[in-house]
Amino acid sequence: MSILLKKLEQKIPNWRDDVKSLVSNSGSSIISEVTLKQAYGGMRGVKGLVCDTSSVSADTGLIIRGKPLLDIIEILPEEVLYLLLTGDLPDGAALNELQSNLQEHAVVPEYIWTILKSMPKDSHPMAMFNTAVLAMEKESVFRSYYDEGINKNDFWKPTLEDGIRLIAKLPALGAGVYRIRFEKGDLISPDLSLDWGANYAHMLGLDNPDNNLKKLMRLYLMLHCDHEGGNASAFTSLTIGSTLSDLYYAVSGGLNALAGPLHGLANQECLKFVLEIRDEFGGAPPKKELEELCWNRLQNGRVIPGYGHAVLRCPDPRFTAFINFGKEHIKDDDVFSIVENLFEVVPKVLQKHGKAKNPWPNVDAASGALLYHYGLTEFSYYTVLFSISRAMGIISQIVLNRALGIPIMRPKSVTTNWLKENS
Repeated sequence: MSILLKKLEQKIPNWRDDVKSLVSNSGSSIISEVTLKQAYGGMRGVKGLVCDTSSVSADTGLIIRGKPLLDIIEILPEEVLYLLLTGDLPDGAALNELQSNLQEHAVVPEYIWTILKSMPKDSHPMAMFNTAVLAMEKESVFRSYYDEGINKNDFWKPTLEDGIRLIAKLPALGAGVYRIRFEKGDLISPDLSLDWGANYAHMLGLDNPDNNLKKLMRLYLMLHCDHEGGNASAFTSLTIGSTLSDLYYAVSGGLNALAGPLHGLANQECLKFVLEIRDEFGGAPPKKELEELCWNRLQNGRVIPGYGHAVLRCPDPRFTAFINFGKEHIKDDDVFSIVENLFEVVPKVLQKHGKAKNPWPNVDAASGALLYHYGLTEFSYYTVLFSISRAMGIISQIVLNRALGIPIMRPKSVTTNWLKENS
């Protein structure tokens, strides 16, 4: 039995008792009220889910299992996966075992490459990636156990096994999609001497003489791992998972939501904005000219991509981590210089303009510029990176929901006529 499995077997009974006690003693407590505006507004701000893997504070940003993100930016993606699942950081033995388990299942089945290579040459990378995840559904351990008959209290165990096996394959799958879709040459085999994030950078096959791309991928995959349970991709996956569909169905479905322009594509729009500035000025413009450009943009009714967030009232700590990485590793780069200068200029402009509740940057304001610097210039691929990371949070949440016996999601809807009559 693995260290991770033992850890969860120790903790899950206590978590179940906590939930049972809460429901028994405080089940009628009201945790949220819903306004008509919220019902028409995508349920924004409605407290209707429980997510223990992460939370988002308006003043702190992303918090993973009680740990503010900037306190743990040095840990590996494998460590954050263990933290998401258990609430604890792994010791050396637990980390080594988890890395070994991921390496053991890192090879993508050959039939997946046949499928991907047969897709139209102009297929979107996300369509390719999500198709591959769904096509691997036949590999599901949970489905086999469920078909054979398994105690519902143990549903989480084969779900966890599916999760480890799927997460293990995502770097090779994502790198393969990149190389096939953009005709980068043969697939590159995993290097079992590398950790999960560094191996992904290796399999992409980009020129990386100083190994900083490996460092960036570790950071990128760690920073995007989770963001509560109500974001569109996680919520979609949780809904699918609540029907007892296996993880391949649930993750693929959730990542389809991530492919939307209002969700996972935002960093592309931010980078396009930065490149437009570079091209217009022939490089990085002085801050005064940048300020004038931003002010004119706002006056013309256009937004400044990457600034503002529905929840945060502070700079996104993920942005802070990326900007600090760039300051340490990137020199004499116009694109990154523009990102740095925008951070100094835009919040002041937005505050002066007076319409922004939150003038601070979110993660998308910086992430695309770093990828671009290291040669990953194919914008349409960026959401695949996001997907590889976010799958860790999605899978952790589904494992925990099954451990706690969370039932099928079924919120109540009402009609517009009902609202007219009752509001």
